[in-house]
Amino acid sequence: MTFLLLFIVYAIVLAAGLARRGLRSVTKISGARSGELLTRVLIVGATGGTGRQLLAQALEREYVVTALVRDPGTLSVEHPRLTVVRGDVLEYSTVEKAVRGQDAVISALGHKRFFIPTRTLSEGTRNILHAMETHGVRRFVCETSLGIGDSVGRMGLYYSLFVIPVILPWYFWDKTRQEQLIAASKLEWVVVRPAALTNADRRGVYRHGRTIGSFVWTARIARADVADFMLKQLEDDSYVGTVVGVCW
Repeated sequence: MTFLLLFIVYAIVLAAGLARRGLRSVTKISGARSGELLTRVLIVGATGGTGRQLLAQALEREYVVTALVRDPGTLSVEHPRLTVVRGDVLEYSTVEKAVRGQDAVISALGHKRFFIPTRTLSEGTRNILHAMETHGVRRFVCETSLGIGDSVGRMGLYYSLFVIPVILPWYFWDKTRQEQLIAASKLEWVVVRPAALTNADRRGVYRHGRTIGSFVWTARIARADVADFMLKQLEDDSYVGTVVGVCW
């Protein structure tokens, strides 16, 4: 019983910290260049679940795509409008080369080092932001997650009381640093917070906004639908300068 009470206190304290450190308010950017045609897109994290969907759908939509990956051998896609660049998001020089000449950057950056403190998400994003500001690349769409900032608790009880505090506390803590860096930039940014990710087929119908999700049931969405929504942010200025949740 004592252990259970201590764990509940820990989960509450962690949730409060994630709420405080993540973005909590709309910081709408004025002057976003609505209607500007963005054709050249860099995808970071293209070998992950969401990243592969982004890559496939971006090519379907006829974007000229560059994929920044650590090991090009893990990416089997070949296409005349696809350039695969070897690099590490933690090495600024490789990020800078990949960003040069792009119109926009989409990040589905992630890793599986869940049980140790890391800064891969935040430091990788710092390098992306620096390179974008250096080369005048304005639009940045980044995937984080429900469960931080003003979306704490909205992944449902299973995630709020088990998955996040037991498996993903360091991962989510770094996501809060990632969001703060993005909000402090001078870019036209959109932070997309998906619910629990699945490999289901794309539905093309989902909810998005600042109050989506569930405090009780596990909120879910397919990676394919997240990719669909993220790509739409290249064509729509409605959420520029804001964080937005997305789920079924």
